[in-house]
Amino acid sequence: MTKKNKFDYSLNYKNLDLRKHPELYRIGKGEQGVLTVEPYKSEIVPHWRFKTPEIARESSEKIYEMFLEYKKQKDFVGMDMARKFLQMGITRARRYANHPSGKKYDGPVPKDKKGVSGAHGRKELPKGFDAEKAESAKIFSEKYYLAKNDEVYQKLMKEHKEKYENGD
Repeated sequence: MTKKNKFDYSLNYKNLDLRKHPELYRIGKGEQGVLTVEPYKSEIVPHWRFKTPEIARESSEKIYEMFLEYKKQKDFVGMDMARKFLQMGITRARRYANHPSGKKYDGPVPKDKKGVSGAHGRKELPKGFDAEKAESAKIFSEKYYLAKNDEVYQKLMKEHKEKYENGD
């Protein structure tokens, strides 16, 4: 991925409406930007929960419905953000399934590594297992793969990359 295609954390997302400016959106890797890109963050985050399988089912169904609504509007950025929230439902529920505190590593993330994944020299905390959170992750996974593999989503992602990320 070239620098041009990386998620741009330098933009002022609090004051930027990416529904009006999809040309500024970069897909990035994984869940990048999921908690910054507006107006989608504010639309989706109130529905994002995974504490129990019942809550995860309700949450993932609502977020997937939002994905489908963005799809009707041919709003790729909204579709991608909904997909990222579904993905984050999997990863966060798995994190809590394996680490009841929600913390994978001991100590704070070094300041120069904020926003970058990995241990960065920190020790991984002992693992546990929470079957409820594991089930929540599985529930989110089902909706995530429906979104990720959606033909219209795939087509719009390709078009977005060609138009805005691969550049002219």
